[in-house]
Amino acid sequence: MKLLNKDIEKDNAGQVTLMPEEAEDMWHTYNLLQVGDSLRASTIRKVQTESTTGSVGSSRVRTTLTLSVETIDFDSQACKLRVKGTNIEENQYVKMGAYHTIELELNRKFTLAKKCWDSVVLDRIEQACDPVQRADVAAVVMQEGLANVVLVTPAMTLLRAKVELTIPRKRKGSCTQHEKALERFYEAVMQAILRHINFEVVKCILVASPGFVKDQFFAYVFKEAVRQDNKVLLENRPKFMLVHSSSGHKYSLKEILCDPAVTSRLSDTKAAGEVKALEDFYKMLQHEPDRAFYGIAHVEKAADALAIDTLLISDKLFRHQDIQTRSRYVRLVDNVRDNGGNVRMFSSLHVSGEQLTQLSGVAALLRFPIADVSDGEDDSSSAED
Repeated sequence: MKLLNKDIEKDNAGQVTLMPEEAEDMWHTYNLLQVGDSLRASTIRKVQTESTTGSVGSSRVRTTLTLSVETIDFDSQACKLRVKGTNIEENQYVKMGAYHTIELELNRKFTLAKKCWDSVVLDRIEQACDPVQRADVAAVVMQEGLANVVLVTPAMTLLRAKVELTIPRKRKGSCTQHEKALERFYEAVMQAILRHINFEVVKCILVASPGFVKDQFFAYVFKEAVRQDNKVLLENRPKFMLVHSSSGHKYSLKEILCDPAVTSRLSDTKAAGEVKALEDFYKMLQHEPDRAFYGIAHVEKAADALAIDTLLISDKLFRHQDIQTRSRYVRLVDNVRDNGGNVRMFSSLHVSGEQLTQLSGVAALLRFPIADVSDGEDDSSSAED
């Protein structure tokens, strides 16, 4: 993402102009947008024209519209973002108040205006515009007959390809059918890796499976790379790392990222940091439950006591359309930061973020123990959910 212009007043109202440069930037934009914001962007509109003879024709014209945002639709697999709203500025093709849907495009700038830019939204812009934040980890999670090729970016986990193939069982006295099917499966996975992984950007490719599937696949890939003289694979051999997983399904990604050998290799990636923080929370909850809180009411009580050392919070909570609820979470984040605590914003598109969402989306590791919260506050927290 590129920040082209930022104009925010002292009362926190104002506008920013941004240009999305890659698919992941659409996820960041989705987290910036809220109902009631105004969005100015280039779009295509179908316009009907009437000639002097009375015949009616239609044509598609490119124009720039400013919409008051009403509906935001994000497709996480295609990374497409559509914003529907009413036109709030005069335009020769579109009447005031008419509905239109803008599909934001890569490398086309847009201007977003808000009545209040809070700290969480400004942090999101800073994160999106940081050139260091890129998809630097890829993973191939596999078992016999099933493989998931995944890109782990700082903001999301993208399933790039899923390979499924029926592998016949070994028969007594003959394994040829089984071996031929395995070779076809390994070939399909290798082609998926070459098609979907950019070796110039990715620092590490994790190959994970139960048993010896990963080792057999790794041996097959580099035997074929030598045979085909595939320089891309041969030059990037050191980037491959073999790790154990309990299955070939995508959810095994969390246990892979928890592996100490993997965390030391990926120590500078945000995804690994999130997984470790959640792991620390679960350990604390098991051994010292008075120093691990979750649920908004409990965590707010800990924040008021200046007890929070690390706050874990899901970005899903900041997409809440009720302004009061959203500002409650923003206040919590600001309170923790002002008192010297760390804030870890979890992406709801990461495996760790999905787990945190099951824990109400907010949790905290405390500096010192606090006695459990009363039942009355517990009820208020469940009512809030």
